[in-house]
Amino acid sequence: MQNTSTEKATWPEVAEGLYSFLTGRGATIEYAFDNMEIYVPRDTDENAPRARWQVNGTVRIRTTEENGSRS
Repeated sequence: MQNTSTEKATWPEVAEGLYSFLTGRGATIEYAFDNMEIYVPRDTDENAPRARWQVNGTVRIRTTEENGSRS
């Protein structure tokens, strides 16, 4: 993900960059929330339109690296 401070990134671009960074380190990502509701901006601009997302179930968050470290 090539992005300078003056460019706006979309959330998929941000997620792709984070995923690439973590998987390059052999990390695992797991999320845990119950009945989550969030408003997701279309991009990183503070005035970007937002979509309402609801998760009626469980999403777990856990990170680990190849060396066994856990966050």
